[in-house]
Amino acid sequence: MTSSPPDPSVLHPTAGQPRVVQLKPLVTSPLIEVGDYSYYDDPEHATEFEARNVLYHYGPERLVIGRYCALATGVRFLMNGANHRMDGPSTFPFPMLGGAWADHADLLSGLPVRGDTVVGHDVWLGNGATVMPGVRIGNGAIVAAGSVVTRDVPDYGVVGGDPARLIRVRYDDADVARLLALAWWDWPAEHLTAHVRTLMAGDLDALEAAAPQPGGR
Repeated sequence: MTSSPPDPSVLHPTAGQPRVVQLKPLVTSPLIEVGDYSYYDDPEHATEFEARNVLYHYGPERLVIGRYCALATGVRFLMNGANHRMDGPSTFPFPMLGGAWADHADLLSGLPVRGDTVVGHDVWLGNGATVMPGVRIGNGAIVAAGSVVTRDVPDYGVVGGDPARLIRVRYDDADVARLLALAWWDWPAEHLTAHVRTLMAGDLDALEAAAPQPGGR
């Protein structure tokens, strides 16, 4: 049994499973930031994540995904470029099609902007989930399959539906505060490796006991 953590720079980390890709070594856009070990699972288009799953990304808003996030097949992020004007009789973006209509390109400026889309650490996004522009999803959150996330999700919240609604919170406020203080996703990978079973099947007391000590490991 190896004692070394996986390499976060390896595109396909699972032997014989090209459908699983780590996103950090895959993405090339300077507007997309992904933390170590976050992965996307897709049986057909895993390596096309930027083109197929991050849509209308004309900038300058960023997509930020934290560490240790699990993205199932078909998770999509709709970015701010999807917006249309809604203050006139028509929402059609005439200047986008060129010709004489391009003279009115100024009509495509000043569209509503919600800012960066941010996914925290240790977030699980279920099959076919859609995240709308400017949404912030908290650490430890779960988004159910097929959900359309139109508003922010709290830390350790579980949301589902279209539009997604808060179903429950995985821990009470005091325990959420403990988890955020532990911030295990910032632990050195070598230290975390020794405590994978505690992270996946332990309790908060055990996790706190496993935390790196100041000046040590």
